[in-house]
Amino acid sequence: MKAAYNKAPSITIRGYDHEAWSGYEAIGHTLSAALARTEKEKTVVVIECYPGVRQQEIIDGLSETLRPSLVVQAEEAALAPSDVDAKVERYMTDDRVFGYMTPFTIGEFYDTGRVAELQEQIKAEDKGIILVIGFGASLITQGDVFVYADMARWEIQQRYRSKEYANWRTACKEEDILRLYKRGFFFEWRMADRLKRSLLESIDFYLDTNTMDAPKLLSKQALFAGLGQAVSQPFRLVPYFDPGVWGGTWLEANIDLPKRAHPYAWGFDGVPEENSLYFDYDAIRVELPSINVVFFESIQLLGEKVYSRFGAEFPIRFDFLDTIGGQNLSLQVHPTTDYIREQFGMPYTQDESYYILEASPGAEVYLGLKDNIQPEAMLADLRKAQEGGNTFPAEQYVNVYPAAKHDHFLIPAGTVHCSGAGCMVLEISATPYIFTFKLWDWDRLGLDGKPRPVHVEHGSKVIQWDRTTDWTTSGCVSVVETIAEGEGWKEERTGLHELEFIETRRHWFSAPVLHEANGSVHMLNLIEGEEAIVESPDGAFEPFIIRYAETFIVPASVASYTIRPSGPSIGKTIGTIKAYVRA
Repeated sequence: MKAAYNKAPSITIRGYDHEAWSGYEAIGHTLSAALARTEKEKTVVVIECYPGVRQQEIIDGLSETLRPSLVVQAEEAALAPSDVDAKVERYMTDDRVFGYMTPFTIGEFYDTGRVAELQEQIKAEDKGIILVIGFGASLITQGDVFVYADMARWEIQQRYRSKEYANWRTACKEEDILRLYKRGFFFEWRMADRLKRSLLESIDFYLDTNTMDAPKLLSKQALFAGLGQAVSQPFRLVPYFDPGVWGGTWLEANIDLPKRAHPYAWGFDGVPEENSLYFDYDAIRVELPSINVVFFESIQLLGEKVYSRFGAEFPIRFDFLDTIGGQNLSLQVHPTTDYIREQFGMPYTQDESYYILEASPGAEVYLGLKDNIQPEAMLADLRKAQEGGNTFPAEQYVNVYPAAKHDHFLIPAGTVHCSGAGCMVLEISATPYIFTFKLWDWDRLGLDGKPRPVHVEHGSKVIQWDRTTDWTTSGCVSVVETIAEGEGWKEERTGLHELEFIETRRHWFSAPVLHEANGSVHMLNLIEGEEAIVESPDGAFEPFIIRYAETFIVPASVASYTIRPSGPSIGKTIGTIKAYVRA
C-alpha cells in the first residue's frame, strides 16, 4: 500500500482548548477550583466509574492536590460478590461464549443499609474535601462536583488479558477470556451503559482513564461540543487489530503493524460499540468510547428512521478478516432473528457479507449447502467431528466458490459459510457480532491451547436447509446491478440480500461523485485507489482525506457530500463501497 493507512485518526475540536486538562496535578487543581466556587467548608467530589477503571490510581493521583479528609469507596456498599453471582447466574449460562442480555440497573446490586452508612460517614464530616469513587458512586451522593470516569471497551479487554482486571463483583476467579468477555458483554457493560446514559448530561467533568497514569479531563461543555461536532462531519474510529489462529499476513504488511507471536486475523475500524474516538483539544488528545456518540447524538448520527427502528444502537459494522497466507475461518452459521431473540434477548441478528478487498490465487469462500444433502447425515458428521473422532468433510456438504478481488458474497442469517484461506475480507454486517455458531473448526486449537467453542446444537436449529446451490449462486454471489452512471463515475448495487436490512452501493469514479442523505447513517470504505477526499458542497465541514482500506462514517445529519480522487489517485479510477440501512 503506497498511501499510509492512518492508525490514529482524530477529530480536532475547536473552541474548547481551555476546558481540557491533562495529568493528575492539573486535574486536581481544576477540581479544587470548582469546589472553591461553592464557598462551602465541606465539599464532595463524586467520581462515577465505568467498571474496569483504575480507581486506586485516581485516588492516589488526586490525593496530593485535593488532600481529601475522607475517601469513600462506594463499592463497599455493593452486594457481596457471591450475591451478585447469584442474581446474574441464570443469564450467564454454562456456555463459554453465550449468555442472555441482562435487564439490571446498578441500584439492584447495592445494599440500601450500607449505602445509608456511607452517607452517614459523609454527613459526619464537618469540613474538608470528601472523595466518593466507584461504579455506583452516584448512588451514594451527587456531591458538589460530579465527574464521570470512562474507558473504551477494547481497553477493558486488554485488562482482562493482562489479568489486571477480571469482572465486577464476582466470587469466581475466572481466567478464561471468553467467559470474562461474556460477563462483560451480557451484564456489566449493559448495566454500565444504562447508568452512563442516565448521568452524563448531569456531570460537571468527564475523565478519560484509558492510559495508565495519563488521565485527561474535559468539562461537560467540551465533551458535548465534541460529540456534536463529530456528527456534523465525516469521521473515523480508532482502529485496533488482533491476532487469531487462522490469521494471515495482509494486515501486518499493509497497515504497518508490529510483529506479534501470532498473525493478525481481525481488524476493527468500524465497530462503534468497541472502537474509540480521539478528540484533539489543541495539544490534549482525549480518548472516549465511540458508543458515546451513538448514545448522546443518536438522531443526528443515525437518522430519525434508523433511530426509530434500532434506538441508540449503531446497526452496521465493518471489520477485516485476514486469511491471506493464513487458514480457513471456522465453518459457521448465524442465528435467525427469532432464535437470537428467544435464546439471547437480542432484537435483531447478524446478517452479513464478505467483500473481497484482496485475494490470493486460489482463494475460496464456502457458502450455502449442496443440493440433495441429508440434514441428518450432515449433523451426524458435525457431531462426530466435534467429539474428535472424525474430520468433517466440508466440501461434501457446502458449496465452494472461487473468490477474487471485488467479489461480494451475501450471507443472510441461517446460511452456512466461511472465508477460505487467501482472502482479505471487508466484512459488512449487522452489529450483533459475537453470535457466530461455529459448526466445524478444522481440527484446530485456539491461541489459548483450548479447543475453540463449537456450537453444533445451536447451529442445527438455525441452518436454513433450503439454501442450496442455485439459491446461493443466483442470489448471494456477486449479484451486481448498475444503478446509474455518468461521465467519470458509475454506481452499482452489490447487495445486500433482500432478507437483510443493509443496502450496499459501490461507486467507481475518476471524477467527483455526489452522495446525498437518505435518512440513514452511511458507513464507507475506500476499496480501490490510494487516496480520496470527502468534501461538503456548501462548506459545511472541512475536507476529509481517506486512504485505501480506511473505513469512515458519514452521519445522517450531513445532507450531501462528494468524494473525488486526490493525491496520487488523481487521474485514476478508484472505488468506494457504502452501506446504509435500507428504507
